[in-house]
Amino acid sequence: MKSLLVLMFSGQRTPVNSLANMSFATLPRNKKVALTTLGVVTAGGVGLALMLHQSVKASDLELHPPQYPWSHAGPLSSLDHASIRRGYQVYKQVCSACHSMDYLAFRNLVGVSHTEAEVKAIAEEVEVVDGPDESGEMFTRPGKLSDYFPKPYPNPEAARAANNGALPPDLSYIVNARHGGEDYVFSLLTGYCDPPAGVTVREGLYYNPYFPGQAIGMAPPIYNEVLEYDDGTPATMSQVAKDVCTFLRWAAEPEHDQRKRMGLKMLMGSAILIPLIYYMKRHRWSVLKSRKIAYRPPK
Repeated sequence: MKSLLVLMFSGQRTPVNSLANMSFATLPRNKKVALTTLGVVTAGGVGLALMLHQSVKASDLELHPPQYPWSHAGPLSSLDHASIRRGYQVYKQVCSACHSMDYLAFRNLVGVSHTEAEVKAIAEEVEVVDGPDESGEMFTRPGKLSDYFPKPYPNPEAARAANNGALPPDLSYIVNARHGGEDYVFSLLTGYCDPPAGVTVREGLYYNPYFPGQAIGMAPPIYNEVLEYDDGTPATMSQVAKDVCTFLRWAAEPEHDQRKRMGLKMLMGSAILIPLIYYMKRHRWSVLKSRKIAYRPPK
């Protein structure tokens, strides 16, 4: 190292290959010790950070949801639209009593789970406050395709008062807003159980190991035969949870199928264009890349 510095400061040029050939074995002892210490400290810091992250992320009584084999989880898999239709029925008959979906309109169901005539009939079942009319008065009318899903409560304060102080979250993007996505929602819906020994749950709360804090204010919303599907599918607890999770996935990501179709088209187009571009590059630059340039020293 000293000889290298002497050569550099003496004005002599050092070949680049000599710098590239320098290895850890040729370094002085003190530099070896410094680099080794730096590597150990860095690795220890990364390991400690990962351990602290895991300790904060999970507690002894909180379970992480397992990964379920969803039919739409594959890179080329689409959503089960029959399950979306059943999931909407679950939301309408079970979930809509407490949870809103402020960002979903009736028109969004057309062509996805229902026909236009069916959605119009569903929307007309809802009384919507509209106005003012010519006399300045508000009036009610049947719902239309452009109307959004009705809210169960007029404001958050009324929602808290009806649920012992707990505010039911909006379900429009709940799948994207929770770690684990539909795996978490499915595990939460089917994970109600009795608290373990030594754990007490305050009155009005329910024990659920998948919920942060394990105490949730929502009573078990689904059970076997909680409703009767229009298509005759057996309404078991797991089937109901699967259908409503599929519906919530579509609600949070309505472009799911279109995005995958566009990705497939892009891959097919790339499979054709990339070889052509590579061939043109080789053909265009083959002459320039194969030239040999020789410099003649001046006489």
